[in-house]
Amino acid sequence: MAISDRKLIAIAILAGVVGLAAFIGFIGQGNVRHVEIFWTEKVEQTVVFQDIDGKVQLKGISGIKGEENPHLITRTGFAYILTVINEGDKHHRLYIEGVEVQTDLLEPGQQDIITIYPTEEGLYKYYDKREQLNHLGFLEIKTVVPSDEFTGFLKDMI
Repeated sequence: MAISDRKLIAIAILAGVVGLAAFIGFIGQGNVRHVEIFWTEKVEQTVVFQDIDGKVQLKGISGIKGEENPHLITRTGFAYILTVINEGDKHHRLYIEGVEVQTDLLEPGQQDIITIYPTEEGLYKYYDKREQLNHLGFLEIKTVVPSDEFTGFLKDMI
């Protein structure tokens, strides 16, 4: 075996190792996948209309504290899915002012789902919308800062 053969074998082995490393690096960066590995981010909450002593109230039952007319909160960049159930004895319709979405007119026992894709922050009033608007509470949309944008002592905690 001559010296040139040894050099050729060494170069071939080195090229193979570099090629394998590049291949693993390419695949490891997520460039070759048969399915998405990221799920769509979403916030899901469920509320119910109730008629108590002639007053209408909205009550959180899933994803929200069970308080009367809860302060609903979601994030920008996430799908916000709000299920609205009418447990009252009258027709009700949930309307969110500013976002301009509403449920169908719900008969007692019916439900509807509102899906919002918020892009900017804000504080919006929500109403029971039948013959008139009856203000019940607020929907707040917030922007959450990614951890790489933290500064000062917060960055040191991550």
